[in-house]
Amino acid sequence: MRDDDFADLARRALHDNGYSIKAAARAINYDPAYLSRVLNGKQQPSPKLARSLDELLKTGGALAGTLLDVDERSRMTRSVANPSRLDAGTVDALAGILAAYRRLDDTVRPQSVLPATLTQMNEVIHLLKGARGPHRDRLAEVASEFLQFGGWMLAQERQDAKAVHLLNDAVELADEVGNGTLAAQALNFKGYIARQQGRPHGVARWYSAAAYTPGAHPAQRLGDMLQAAAGMAESGERDDALRLVESAERLTAAAAELPPPDTAYWLTPEFNRLNMGLANLGLARYADAVDHITAGLAGLPDELRDAPWTWEHRDALKRAVAAR
Repeated sequence: MRDDDFADLARRALHDNGYSIKAAARAINYDPAYLSRVLNGKQQPSPKLARSLDELLKTGGALAGTLLDVDERSRMTRSVANPSRLDAGTVDALAGILAAYRRLDDTVRPQSVLPATLTQMNEVIHLLKGARGPHRDRLAEVASEFLQFGGWMLAQERQDAKAVHLLNDAVELADEVGNGTLAAQALNFKGYIARQQGRPHGVARWYSAAAYTPGAHPAQRLGDMLQAAAGMAESGERDDALRLVESAERLTAAAAELPPPDTAYWLTPEFNRLNMGLANLGLARYADAVDHITAGLAGLPDELRDAPWTWEHRDALKRAVAAR
């Protein structure tokens, strides 16, 4: 994680929330000149400053999570200089940065996270090319997740072709190391792109592929089946859609018994009610769609309720209410 990446993230997040540098400095009781140097990449941020900005912006510690401590910086420098001697600490640090970026995506506009995400993603891919030894596969998993997250961010910005390219690479890396959870999530995002493009056949295809990917988590299978059913219903395959919904319902208990995977932490039972709502909307069962989407939105954690990606479900709720 470079200091100027933190500066870019923090500066954009402040702008999204209507703060100038002077106003932010006043709100967190910092010297405006110091904050200006940090936000322009001229001075290294302190963990205390990052925590103060997180509190101000209600980003749940995500900005602080992007910073490396002294040991992590040293490890990263050694690994970049000699990728063949990659160590576990470097991989853990990169995974931590990625987790922080994902949390930022829940509170900050996609275009504010995208530039730093793509920069960091490219650095991880470059490191992977020279990596050797016992930690290489774990780094490949982090790289695959970075690729899929980059694809997701580009998809939100409707840069669809670039998004699909990254998601294809993410699937290949996930398959290389046998991580079905990551492969299924990348395919899921391809289904999301098809839905934004108004292609129900593509929705059914990619979500079905995700649902039946070996190694996928039950919560993933459940959500993917429901979203595939929505695509089938909109394609005129109502009977197949109904059968898929029934199959998904049989997974409900198994999905609820296990915590969601770290790489898809949002896949809670409440979140999958949103997917059940989409399936019912596709099947023209509007009252059921309203019930499920309303309950799903209400059941999201506080930090996710206003996440930028919830617009799609709020729009689906409006359509279901209007058609009910």
